[in-house]
Amino acid sequence: MFTLVTQKAPDFKATAVMPDNTFKEITLGEYRGKYVILFFYPLDFTFVCPSEIVAFDRQLAEFKKRNVEIIGVSVDSQYTHFAWKNTPLNRGGIGNIQFPLVADLTKKIAEEYGILYNGVALRGLFLIDREGIVRHAVINDLPLGRSTDEALRMVDALEFFEKNGEVCPANWHRGDQGMKPNANGVAEYLSKME
Repeated sequence: MFTLVTQKAPDFKATAVMPDNTFKEITLGEYRGKYVILFFYPLDFTFVCPSEIVAFDRQLAEFKKRNVEIIGVSVDSQYTHFAWKNTPLNRGGIGNIQFPLVADLTKKIAEEYGILYNGVALRGLFLIDREGIVRHAVINDLPLGRSTDEALRMVDALEFFEKNGEVCPANWHRGDQGMKPNANGVAEYLSKME
């Protein structure tokens, strides 16, 4: 087991179904200068996956306000992604989501991110900063869906740290005070908890 946190995010070149339903070869590198939430899911036309994808799509405006691009990846083909996008929600589809879905048929991307498991991707989520460095990662087993609210919270925490130089303590949310990254800062913060 290894972690990519603090490391350069592995770049990739792959075909994606874009928001307008066209196929386009994209690279992770073309998103440099923006934050990226790169999330993996096991397969199209499954059970937990559509709930996550639709949840990300419904909060897409909040991510965009923060200059965050969302990219989904699975080991399915771009044709399967296209079919799934063009299947209504009430028939097991995801509808016309507005972020790219990348085809990882070779499974190389999932492997490079350390989440390939029994031929599919675990539910890995990677927050990549504007310089291409992985700043946060969470990996869930197949039956456990992720929280889009937590992904937003982590983006907010990263932005806060970059802007203020203060760290974000447990359960920090946008608008909360940060903590100075030294012993006095910790003591001051903890004394407020008493």
